[in-house]
This record gives sequence, structure tokens and C-alpha cells, in this order.
Amino acid sequence: MKHQRTLSFIAALAAIAAIASAGTARAAGSAPEIAAFNSMFAGVTDYTFTLKSHEVKGGATQDRVYSYQFLKPHYVKTLIEDGDGKGGGGVWTGGDQVSGHQGGLLSAIHLKVDLHDPKAVSLLGYTIPDGLIQNIVANYGGIAGTLSQLNGGVVDGVETVRIENDIANPAANQGATKMILYVNKETHWPVRQIVYAGNTIILDQHFADIKTNTGLKQSDFPF
Repeated sequence: MKHQRTLSFIAALAAIAAIASAGTARAAGSAPEIAAFNSMFAGVTDYTFTLKSHEVKGGATQDRVYSYQFLKPHYVKTLIEDGDGKGGGGVWTGGDQVSGHQGGLLSAIHLKVDLHDPKAVSLLGYTIPDGLIQNIVANYGGIAGTLSQLNGGVVDGVETVRIENDIANPAANQGATKMILYVNKETHWPVRQIVYAGNTIILDQHFADIKTNTGLKQSDFPF
């Protein structure tokens, strides 16, 4: 059981993209900030960031701090810096497998498992590509519901735009009823994401220390 839990490092957290596969209709409404992010992201070749993630499922919770590295088109590496499974890490280079290791004395032992294997997902079932920032943003226009955008105020010390999706079919989306994404007004990068199931927060993520075009190479993602 411990082995299975600690390998769930391969998810990101952060991170509602897993819900997207259950609802393919586009959200109705308007959120120009999504287009602003996409325009900015077109000029990005790689990025790194820190993700503080809190997930809730039933009576269980999972709290972690991840570091992420991403290189276009599909190279991702993540490491649990703190929380459940601290020291574990994983790499995804596209396809249907992930390579990962546990923390502590077992860090030298790498395993390859299916992308959706129970050992390779977070508490809410998120996988490595689900945690990519561009996929998270895309979900706000991709999941059926009512999309809106308004002033988000100051979040984590920066002025934000608030994007919301009131999900049309919670039963098809793991019970999620509302998704909220706070985006930095100046940079267009996400600052915080909150997902509700009714009045309960099931996902709360903070994005920090985002750095772009850092010079990452494919060799930085050993699989």
C-alpha cells in the first residue's frame, strides 16, 4: 500500500485536466484571458515552476509541494519537494508510460508504468500531462459549462483575472461543479486554481516561481 501511494508522485496536481476527458463539449461564455495565455505561450519553449497542491477525496487528503520542468512538445519532469511521498519523482516524454522513483533509500530504483496506472496518479487521479499549465488553462474552455471572466483582485500578491467554469455535468466530471482559475494580469500565467464539488474544495493549487525559456534540453528528461 505504501509503495502504491508513494508512486502517485507522477501526478500533478495541480490540476483538473483529468476531468476534461469526461466532457468534450466546449464551455459557453467568454474568457479572453485564455486567448491571451495561448498567445504568450506560443513564444515559450520551456518552463519550470513550483506547485503547492491540496487534494480532497472523501475523507482522504493529499498535500504536496512539487517542482516541475517542461520542454515542448511533451517532456515533463516532476519531483515532490515536500509532503506525501517526499523525494519521489517522475518523467513523462509522451506516449502511454511514465518512469518514476520513490524517495529515500529507494530513489535509485526506477519503474515504468502505464500513464493511468493507479500507482501513477494522484489522489484525484491526475497524471503528469494533466498537471501541465497549458492543459489546465485549456480545460476552462474545453469542459462543458458556463464560462465567465471577471476581475480576480489580489491573489498571492499579484493582480489577477478570475476565470470560472460552472460545470454543466458534475456527474461526468468526478463530481466537480465549479472551476476557478486566477491568472496574473501582466504575465497571463496562472496563480491559483480552486475546484469545488458543491461547497467543498476538492482541489486547491498555487503556482509559483514560474520561469520560462530556461534552456532545458531533451537530455534533461531521462526516461
